[in-house]
Amino acid sequence: MRKLSRRQFLKGALGTFAAGLLTAGGGYGYARYLEPQMMVTVKQTIKSPLLAGGLDQFKIVQFSDTHLSEEFSLKDLEKTVLHINDLHPDLIVFTGDLIDKPHIYQDHYPALQTLKKLSAPFGKLCVFGNHDHGGYGSAAYENLMKAADFEVFRNGLKTIKLLDGSQLDIAALDDLMLGKPDYKGTLSNLRDDVFAILLVHEPDAALKAKAYPVNLQLSGHTHGGQIQLPFYGPLITPPYGKIYTDGMYKVDGMQVYVNRGLGTTRLPLRFLAKPEITIFVLRGTD
Repeated sequence: MRKLSRRQFLKGALGTFAAGLLTAGGGYGYARYLEPQMMVTVKQTIKSPLLAGGLDQFKIVQFSDTHLSEEFSLKDLEKTVLHINDLHPDLIVFTGDLIDKPHIYQDHYPALQTLKKLSAPFGKLCVFGNHDHGGYGSAAYENLMKAADFEVFRNGLKTIKLLDGSQLDIAALDDLMLGKPDYKGTLSNLRDDVFAILLVHEPDAALKAKAYPVNLQLSGHTHGGQIQLPFYGPLITPPYGKIYTDGMYKVDGMQVYVNRGLGTTRLPLRFLAKPEITIFVLRGTD
């Protein structure tokens, strides 16, 4: 019989306790039917001297981990699209995991038609998550997102240029779990004098990305654990989402933001981990 570590024992005990608490206290109905529908908009202000001029007040909206399925339906996606457009973003980014089970999902065309309605003057960018590669779905995801007018990035770099000459570098890495992320080949091209944003599905990419001139990393993947406990945080998080799990972190000279996503996977539950859309407002400083 394998001996459990103290940490494993505590996590198991807490998991059992949480499940019992949710069931006994009527919390299951809340976690199953209410909180997954409580989408919130989180505003983050990002300040840097590199964001002066035309980039001051530039707005980026991030959404992530829709996991399209019976649990997060096309109707939910339509509501999300309407809400994002109401925020009037300058740029929209999607940080992976569009469909929960790509090998069985059938509503690709309605999904792309819905995503096509998203609008931002500086475009729509997306990266691969592990579910986008899973189930032999890599080509299907790329084709769907391109048809919805997204630029699909796998180890790529894009420079956004404003009329006043201001520039913003957007780098992207392939999924860490099932893709082939190229840190050096992608991030070594970033410039010290231009604000750089890294899009990568898994947040723990920051452990390597911090060696490069990345100012802000945007990730998803963890769903905030889907189930959190007060004073403890997420019960379980996936590989490459163990260190940075929810919200904003400072990693050396870089900021890392982990979006909780919109859908669910494995269990259709959320508790103290409301689904979110994040809007980042860039601000120049003296």
